[in-house]
Amino acid sequence: MDFPGGVPLTDDAALDWAADDFGHVVRRRPVGVLRPTSADDVPAAVRLARAHGLTVVPRAEGHSTGGQAQAPGGLVLDMTGFRTVHRVTSEHVVVDAGARWSDVLAATLPLGVTPPVLTDYLGLSVGGTLSVGGLGGASHRFGAQTDTVLELDAVTPDGVRVTCSPTRHPEVFDAVRAGGGRRGVILRATVRLVPAHTHARCFRLRYDRVGDFLRDQRLLAAERRFDHLEGRARPDGAGRWSFRIDATAYFTPPEPPPEPLAGLRHRREAADADTATYRRFANRMADDVAALRVLGPWRWPHPWLTVLLPDTAVEQVLTASLAGPAVGENGVVLVYPVPRAVLRTPGLRVPDSPLVFLLALLRTADSAPTLRAMLEDNDVLRRLCLAAGGTTYLL
Repeated sequence: MDFPGGVPLTDDAALDWAADDFGHVVRRRPVGVLRPTSADDVPAAVRLARAHGLTVVPRAEGHSTGGQAQAPGGLVLDMTGFRTVHRVTSEHVVVDAGARWSDVLAATLPLGVTPPVLTDYLGLSVGGTLSVGGLGGASHRFGAQTDTVLELDAVTPDGVRVTCSPTRHPEVFDAVRAGGGRRGVILRATVRLVPAHTHARCFRLRYDRVGDFLRDQRLLAAERRFDHLEGRARPDGAGRWSFRIDATAYFTPPEPPPEPLAGLRHRREAADADTATYRRFANRMADDVAALRVLGPWRWPHPWLTVLLPDTAVEQVLTASLAGPAVGENGVVLVYPVPRAVLRTPGLRVPDSPLVFLLALLRTADSAPTLRAMLEDNDVLRRLCLAAGGTTYLL
């Protein structure tokens, strides 16, 4: 059938691209891949696909790990051609859904402003993270990326193009944000901006005991001492686990860098800190990703699991997760807190707890047996999380 913007691609290269994602675990082919030539093509394509009973799923970077950006037997909309940053002011940026967050930051920093919440890796698309929520180290202050959106240009599942906001078609606005791409297609987003400092002071605080590690994260989240707060767990090579809080405070010289470490229980002799430009800090994953691409692990299976846990369950589930298959030298376990009150996106399923912890097992499998073991462990941990009142971040 002929779609607006052309005939869907059905060659093996296009279908294989659409049947894979960053996870390299789930592979489900669509019947075709459509690369729209303009935003006007999208609503017409959605209507035609709906008339023929086809599921439509938008995709840009394809950084999902469980097939979320795939459309088995349906139509994948390749959104990578929509990457324009249209307008930047001191208060907001208007950007296409296919643009990467690195594109956004490159456009906003010359004006001294930044999105309040950035993901650790800036190579993700705006539409992709807004379709799932978008959490990061600044979420303890500002919530999810979807909580910083002022307006969206979107296409509803029945093919109607709508400009929506909290006051204009709010039902569409609430459906599309964190809707997984199944409740509408994001074409363009207006995202709030905040003033950006020029530098970042990054502290790495190390812990031997999980209780102290979690206690200090709770304290730092409640007191909002730092602008960026994340925790992680890594094997120490001797069969044990060590814990680290990465806490970052922004500043602009000649203002001196802050040192807000009083009252914490970290191992003081093992702590270290450095200073970077804000741009460098925000894009800190770039060199690691480039190395992983060259060395190969970027293309290996990534059986990731990300869950949101009530505060009362985080130590139990974290301890259970560390007893499973090791993350390996290319993996990491992320653990960090977000107050429930700052998470206001209706589509983002969050535990009923004043404080929520994100737990992400970011593992890489270097063999088929390892992949099977990690997937089985993920199923066990997912059930444990749900039984403890948690939710799965990515379905």
